[in-house]
Amino acid sequence: MTAEESLHDSEQSPRRRTALLALIGACLLLTGFAIGVIARIPLQHKADAAPNAVDAGFCQDMSVHHAQAVQMAALELSGGSDPEVKRLAYDILTTQQNQAGRMQGWLQLWERPTLNPDGYMGWMTDHASMHGSMGSMPMTATPTGPVQSMPGMATDAELTQLRQLTGPAQDTLFLQLMLRHHRGGIAMVAYASTHADTDAVRTLADSMNATQQGEIQLMTQLLTARDATPLPMT
Repeated sequence: MTAEESLHDSEQSPRRRTALLALIGACLLLTGFAIGVIARIPLQHKADAAPNAVDAGFCQDMSVHHAQAVQMAALELSGGSDPEVKRLAYDILTTQQNQAGRMQGWLQLWERPTLNPDGYMGWMTDHASMHGSMGSMPMTATPTGPVQSMPGMATDAELTQLRQLTGPAQDTLFLQLMLRHHRGGIAMVAYASTHADTDAVRTLADSMNATQQGEIQLMTQLLTARDATPLPMT
């Protein structure tokens, strides 16, 4: 192989990895969707024909939340350098893409829209509980309806920065963004595990909580090892 061919191959490699990750993600989304459809059988039979607002709202909003996590994980897998961080990114990508497909499958079965056009988190109507579960989230007042942005979400500028970085710098920013992202989603997960009517939704929320709490601990440790600090909650 000539030097020119080697350079061309190295330039194409990130693109190939990105394309492969996109293909894997699409397959996982379809797999999760199929699981969501099949999961209608054990849901709760007649009671689950009309899920409550928490079931639908959680599936709508957490699908959006997961989509950004999958996007950030794919960027880390494409350009990161630390094997441990990349393993974490792979776990997040595969797990959350599958879960998103499952939630989208349930929404279709329930004949609910995939997104709520009025905003996010309006289904969290137990405001005292919601306020307590948000912990350190900076809020001047407890929400009384849908909001336009979920806590912990990365901005367009932050995603652009993550996309442009490579190597250790990308590893660190990925950990910071994903740690904040996980912390921002925990309030929704905790609320759904308590207030959803559907057994399958509560079980999924419990699973998310256990997994993400473990990942939060790991990411905190990895950032400490890098002498990096977590980002403030958005």
